[in-house]
Amino acid sequence: MSTIPFVFKAVTLAVLLVFFVVDIFVVGRNPREPSTKECLRHIVFFVVAALVFGALVWLVSGAKPALEFYSGWLTEYSLSIDNLFVFVIIIANFAVPKKLQRYVLSVGIAVALVLRGFFILVGAAIVQRFTWVFFLFGVFLLYTAVKLVVGGSDDDEEYHENAVVRSLRHVVPITDEYDGEKLRVEKEGHRYFTPMLIVFLTIGTTDVMFAFDSIPAIFGLTHDPFIVFTSNVFALLGLQQLYFLLGALLDKLEYLPYGLAAVLGFIGVKLVMEALHGNTLPFINGGRSISSVPEIPTWVSLVVIVVCIGAAAVASIVKMRIDKGLQAEPK
Repeated sequence: MSTIPFVFKAVTLAVLLVFFVVDIFVVGRNPREPSTKECLRHIVFFVVAALVFGALVWLVSGAKPALEFYSGWLTEYSLSIDNLFVFVIIIANFAVPKKLQRYVLSVGIAVALVLRGFFILVGAAIVQRFTWVFFLFGVFLLYTAVKLVVGGSDDDEEYHENAVVRSLRHVVPITDEYDGEKLRVEKEGHRYFTPMLIVFLTIGTTDVMFAFDSIPAIFGLTHDPFIVFTSNVFALLGLQQLYFLLGALLDKLEYLPYGLAAVLGFIGVKLVMEALHGNTLPFINGGRSISSVPEIPTWVSLVVIVVCIGAAAVASIVKMRIDKGLQAEPK
């Protein structure tokens, strides 16, 4: 049960709606590519906004929900950064003109928010009724963590269309050229969809796959749907600017998948421990819940997330500088 006052929730959602509309549909509709300074200003603003929001949660409801928000926000933000590389590949694969990229990202992020909201509602209902689902969430996150370590970032080097997009190409007439922001055009008396439809569908369905990682991960940190939702919104705000700022660097952050793997693995173990603590198993402990299984405090989760992601980022930057120095040495 959430301890956050209803009035605080209502005001927060209203303010976030304004932020999101301005960020996505006002700033995001500007056809020009933003400068580095502009990107940095937007990113710093939303990072500070998230930190202030966490402090306000601490003020009205105490330390536990605030630490849960910070942990969830950092996890979602880290996963969003990793997923940006896939967006870079998608936009490049479909040759989206630079002047249309902000618009594409605007719609894609809006779709992502709607889909994540749906997954959060469903996930919250399932978690409240069937706590044993934590076993499934935990095992899935551990599998994802192992896959990240074994596969590294090589899996993202080439984008492959999913079955939905491939099927659509066979049943819907689609042109080869963009026509501004239009989804449909008329040529020689026939109506055609532009490639913009495929781009939107690809980004939307790709984010659904991302949600299978991020939603279980954050439910491993908090059971409060409000904290889950606000963590996701703050992670998506400023994502456009982060795309343009990091688009050329994401492939160089080669240790980021390992940091994410450590975070997901930790949360997976945490979920399994929580499931063991609160559920009865027929072949373990005589069919009783294992109350002796320790619960990991929220502040420990926050420290683990910060250390793992921070170490991965620092290691990647150091590796970049070492590689740059080796390339500059005379042969």
